[in-house]
Amino acid sequence: MSDDAAPTTVSERLDDAEPGRARSRRRRVLAVVLVLGVLLVLALPLLVVQGVGRAHERSLADVPDTPVALVLGAGLHPDGTPSTYLARRLDAARSLYERGAVQVILVSGDNGTAQHDEPTAMRDYLVDHGIPSDKIVLDYAGFDTHDSCVRAHQVFGVDEAVVVTQDYHLPRALFSCAAAGMDVTGVGVSAASVTPKQALVWRLREVPASYKAAWDALVGRGPVYGGHETGVQDALDQG
Repeated sequence: MSDDAAPTTVSERLDDAEPGRARSRRRRVLAVVLVLGVLLVLALPLLVVQGVGRAHERSLADVPDTPVALVLGAGLHPDGTPSTYLARRLDAARSLYERGAVQVILVSGDNGTAQHDEPTAMRDYLVDHGIPSDKIVLDYAGFDTHDSCVRAHQVFGVDEAVVVTQDYHLPRALFSCAAAGMDVTGVGVSAASVTPKQALVWRLREVPASYKAAWDALVGRGPVYGGHETGVQDALDQG
């Protein structure tokens, strides 16, 4: 039999097939590595936003003394009063103020129309529950979480704050505020809802919202309305 003859034994055929199997294994391993790499790249922004945020979380009782509590808007009832979620945030901020953990409460929300004025409703609620009006500062242009955080730092000059929002929203809010340049801690209040399906939607929404928060921080998106306001410093100076 010549050297070029086809292998006739099982051993010879297996020896000839081995390089092909090795190449196939290498291709499979490379494909798995590539897929894992793509998944990691896709997951990284979410992991960073949630991880950075959770590192700044505190319980209500463990919040250190901080000049400002930043309360983020969360919608209104049809009669213009704070929604259930928003009332819980305001109650937590009120608790911080009453025990002396914060000196000023900055309420930031949407005042897009005369019929939807979150900051004024938030102030009225706090005043009705015993907080002095001169210790409440209103940000009428907190159109989203990123805007509220950037405006708190750039417009109102807040360098250190306690962020108050629902527990599922808190990591993203803390990430955005930290990315805006503030030294922050955060208090997460109950997300139990009278509309459980809506609560589930809000939780799921945090996934794409976290990607948006990462992008906004990466590109340094500025607020819709800039400028400079002295309300927080004026309230702090009153002692």
